[in-house]
Amino acid sequence: MIVTVTPNTAVDKTYTVENFTIDRVHRPSEWRIVAGGKGINVARVYKELGGEAISTGFVGGHNGDFILESLRAEGLKADFVRTKGESRVCIAILDPVNRTQTELNEIGPEISSDEYERLKLKFESLVPGTEFVVLSGSTPPGVPDTIYREMIEIARRYNVPCLLDGNNAPLREGLKALPSIAKPNIHELSAIVGRQLGTIEEVAEAANEFVSQGIDIMVVTLGRDGALAATKEATWRAKSPEIKFVSAVGSGDALAAAVVYALGNGRSLEEALRLGTAAGAANAMTYGAGFCSKEDIYRLAEQVEMERI
Repeated sequence: MIVTVTPNTAVDKTYTVENFTIDRVHRPSEWRIVAGGKGINVARVYKELGGEAISTGFVGGHNGDFILESLRAEGLKADFVRTKGESRVCIAILDPVNRTQTELNEIGPEISSDEYERLKLKFESLVPGTEFVVLSGSTPPGVPDTIYREMIEIARRYNVPCLLDGNNAPLREGLKALPSIAKPNIHELSAIVGRQLGTIEEVAEAANEFVSQGIDIMVVTLGRDGALAATKEATWRAKSPEIKFVSAVGSGDALAAAVVYALGNGRSLEEALRLGTAAGAANAMTYGAGFCSKEDIYRLAEQVEMERI
């Protein structure tokens, strides 16, 4: 069992609109509306691979009701803290003609200090005895930037490793607590180290800087170019297989789920990165975040090219 934390859950709406432009009325040719948020996407893929996950975070209002009902319908375990505010809506508009993806993401409800303390207590009640914690996504207004750092410190008291996949200040603060695994993308890592990382060698060097500070594994996603993973023992680069691209939403979450699943089942870092890269690719060829199939993931894993740097 793993615990995934999504502070900023959402109703995810994905629309397909051919020749999408502004200042026009559009009618989508296809759509999908599901419970969303990075930790929920992770739980979805982790369950598809054969694992068991429970999701927590904040939900509120009618959107929160929809999120909880959707998770029940999918058979995903959930134990969330209710807020007075309304959970957000995130919209992705896919244009297959021009191969564009436009996203409109609300910032989320205002979280009170009492609601935040309730989430920390909820989190601490879920952590003991679990195999892994995945902390991911943006944070809604009112949540302190230290949320992930505090949660990593809580998990450490119970000897439970964490994967951190945040952004901006919460990511920076979380890294100070030295999670077992950190999973920034190349743009987030560039922002953290204060320099543009343009080559694989530069990414590897930056990742190893954090490994030297005490993070066990640095996984850096590179978009369509795959991913890189660094430890004290080795640095691996995985190249994504060729796929029929649909949407990138949730591909990093799929990768995180597969990496945690593989490592939790005794696989090597090379094998975990291979499976994670395949999961990210399988998600990118699927409509809706985290709805890739186990069969596609393992099929694509055989096509992932691995290189030790």
